[in-house]
This record gives sequence, structure tokens and C-alpha cells, in this order.
Amino acid sequence: MDEGEILIQELLDARKKLFDVIDQFDPTLEVYPRWTIKELLAHLAGWDDAVIDKLTAFVTGQPLQSPAIRGINFYNAKSVEERESLDLEHIRRECERTRQQVIALLRQVPPEKLHDDTIFPWSSHGTITQMIHIFIHHEGEEHYTDMLALYHKLHPDKK
Repeated sequence: MDEGEILIQELLDARKKLFDVIDQFDPTLEVYPRWTIKELLAHLAGWDDAVIDKLTAFVTGQPLQSPAIRGINFYNAKSVEERESLDLEHIRRECERTRQQVIALLRQVPPEKLHDDTIFPWSSHGTITQMIHIFIHHEGEEHYTDMLALYHKLHPDKK
């Protein structure tokens, strides 16, 4: 398996791991301050949108203005707010669709370009590989760890 396919598998594994734990929650439960599962999924879809824009620009050689130019917290709030009127199932489908778009675009990045320096959607820079690893960690470690800890707090008998 080449490096791009390994990254894709790691993205898929991180998403599955996170979704396996959040699927155990009542969707109306506040899992972060002012965020239910719906807002968490809106947040994930919003960052997938940013990666889609970044990968599209990278593949086509076009410049991209950072979608998080006003800061990560502002972008997070905007992503959630834009999806406020959508129901949970719609946002879940959007998460699935945007992740498939990320994967399709990642497959268009030539293997030799995975380590080219680029600007990330939040304005710092690194390689496409580093950017994808940040997203793998974001979902498969940060949010997963938070959700698993909350699950164990709510269900101490199910360790």
C-alpha cells in the first residue's frame, strides 16, 4: 500500500473509531459546552470542507485563502452555525460525503507531492501528509479520547 492509501486508511479508521463511541450517546446530550453530537458532527464536516478546498487548490495549483483567517475558534463557530438548521441525520450524511470527497482528492495528489510544503487551511504550513496526520489525530485521538472519557463517566459500569 502506498503512502496516500495508508493516510486514507488511517483517516477512515480514525473516523470509524470516533463514530463507534459517539453512536453510544443520546444525540441530545451536551458532549462539549453548548455542543451536542450534532454540533460535533457539524464541526467535523466544516473541517472536511476546509481540507476539500485545500486539496482542490493543491491539486489544481490554485492559491487558497485560509478559511480560518479569523482564527480556528471563529471557523469552528461558523461551521456549526451554518449547519444549525439541519437535522442530525443530514449532518451525519454530510460528514460521510465530505470525508469521501477528502479521500477522492487525496487520491489525486501525486505521491511525490505529499511532502511538498503548503499552507494549511488554518494558515500554518507543512506538507499534505502532515495536514492529514493532524486530522487523523484530531478525530482519532483528541475527540475520541474526549468522547470515550465522557462515555466512561456516564457509564462507569461499562469499562
